Amino acid sequence: MTGPSRIPVAFRRLSPEARPPAYASDGDAGADLTAVASVTLAPGERALVPTGIALALPPGTVGLVHPRSGLAAKHGITVVNAPGTVDSGYRGEILVNLVNLDQREPFTVNVGDRIAQLVVQEYLHADFSETDSLPDSVRGDTGHGSTGGFGSTPPHIFEEVTTP
Repeated sequence: MTGPSRIPVAFRRLSPEARPPAYASDGDAGADLTAVASVTLAPGERALVPTGIALALPPGTVGLVHPRSGLAAKHGITVVNAPGTVDSGYRGEILVNLVNLDQREPFTVNVGDRIAQLVVQEYLHADFSETDSLPDSVRGDTGHGSTGGFGSTPPHIFEEVTTP
């Protein structure tokens, strides 16, 4: 088994407190992003937290800013627009839009705290073309929740099985 593909990504520190994005373990998909400012989030409050980092992602890649599972599970802190999108042409500071979902306790982000994870991946660029109709599919045009899971059971689950 081989490790993940690697791609060089240039970054620039915009603040002396900025830390480079870093993987906690060799096989991790997300590189930790850290805060360069202290911010206290009251219950329900959100804020753009600066990382002090700007990137030059190669063309054909995107940076996706994901919440850190530990912050979400232990403190109710998550990323508002998860995953946030950092396009390859963007050269400004990565700001992480955090929200405190805890209904009772404020949460303070300190300088140097790991606040999000950055996943860099390749993407496809779609060439959209308008049409009068779309090809059929198994799912069709059924909407949200139509595949079951929340009180709705697909009919094929209870088909009677007969043996000869």
